[in-house]
Amino acid sequence: MYLYNSATRKKELFVPNHPDIVKMYTCGPTVYHFAHIGNLRSYIMEDVLEKFLRWEGYPVKRVMNITDVGHLASDADTGEDKMLKGARREHKTVMEIAKFYTDAFFADCAKLNIKTPDVVEPATACIGEYIKIITRLLDTGYAYQAGGNIYFDTSKLERYYVFNDHEEEDLAVGVRDSVEEDRNKRSKADFVLWFTKSKFEDQALKWDSPWGVGYPGWHIECSGISMKHLGEDLDIHCGGIDNAFPHHTNEIAQSEAYLGHKWCNFWMHVHHLNTADGKMSKSKGEFLTVSLLEEKGYDPLVYRFFCLQSHYRKALVFSWENLDNAAGAYQKLIGKIAALDPAGGAADQQVLAEYREKFGKAVGNDLNTSMGVTALYDALKAKTNDATKLALLDSFDQVLSLSLLGKAAAKRAELAAQAASASGQGDIVITGEGDPEIDALVLRRAQAKKAKDFAEADRIRDELKQRGVEVTDTKQGASWRRV
Repeated sequence: MYLYNSATRKKELFVPNHPDIVKMYTCGPTVYHFAHIGNLRSYIMEDVLEKFLRWEGYPVKRVMNITDVGHLASDADTGEDKMLKGARREHKTVMEIAKFYTDAFFADCAKLNIKTPDVVEPATACIGEYIKIITRLLDTGYAYQAGGNIYFDTSKLERYYVFNDHEEEDLAVGVRDSVEEDRNKRSKADFVLWFTKSKFEDQALKWDSPWGVGYPGWHIECSGISMKHLGEDLDIHCGGIDNAFPHHTNEIAQSEAYLGHKWCNFWMHVHHLNTADGKMSKSKGEFLTVSLLEEKGYDPLVYRFFCLQSHYRKALVFSWENLDNAAGAYQKLIGKIAALDPAGGAADQQVLAEYREKFGKAVGNDLNTSMGVTALYDALKAKTNDATKLALLDSFDQVLSLSLLGKAAAKRAELAAQAASASGQGDIVITGEGDPEIDALVLRRAQAKKAKDFAEADRIRDELKQRGVEVTDTKQGASWRRV
């Protein structure tokens, strides 16, 4: 398996640090509002990565944080805490906001078939870990106290800008325009580890610390939570591309200064979901959530399918037209699978091995899900029996998680019900040997003929022939028998 490593800017063979476990950490949501579908693109791709690792036989332990304190409105350590901002907006306490939007986030994940990580830890549960890390950083000279706050001193590092070749003068004050400069900092690149006395006196959540009552900065939480549950090294750290700087950059700085050695081998960053107007956000345009997609009649798995058709390192452009195209392709795919015979004999193990290898090479090439979807279509076209095709689809869907067989079974049941209803009403009478799936195919052929869609009728007739089914047309409809 090869993954593009954002830290080295090249594809590298993935080799875990330990043979018995892959340690994977993914940055979780700041639970002050609903996640928009741009946020959820990252979680979909991280979910595919975890499931592919497991599919390849790696044991995985995946940890994710929930940011319920410390994430300020600007990544440059300015503005008010996003959680406090959400609480004010909705006239609730910070913890009420955190609980509501954490539950909403995981409800959205369930609709998108995103697996809950093995460990989910809120930032507020690890204050002791942050204090331990910050204390050592102060003792070793990597941190300093100024104006009541504790800062990380980036000047002590040989290399600070890991993911991009930033020049310090290019970062006038921080990563955002028009931000207020923090004059307590020795250097513009320094960042807050712990707030005590600051302009955020109305911060709702505060804790005792050796430096006074205060609360942690945003960046320290992921280092603390990761070390608590995964120890002193990581195999893979994931997140959106907007987390690369400053969040992940600061995580590396403080973690490696604390540990005294390399912390994480692979960094995976998922690129933005854009609209025609640019990067998607909660503050501009239509607030695109999973609930909104459902209100407009889309199955959330259509959005997952839409994401899988593009590579995670490319910006993906969202439009309703593009989503409609994905919805059409997804429904056609389900229809093709529904036409397969679940009782189609024994699976061909040689063909299974051949196509599983193709799928593994496709997705194992830097998580190329678009080629994984292509491998899925190739399996459907393979010259083999339906049992083998269904086994392949079931195997691939352990990674892609599109609910292919479940949706296809529901489609078959729907078609069978339509056939029974039509026969009962005397509209198109189907007679045969009592197989609901064949009844459904014969009904679809009769309906296509009635609609003068002769190409579709011929296609279904040929498919029935391949299954050893002979159809005879009558004035009332059609009858069939196995030959």
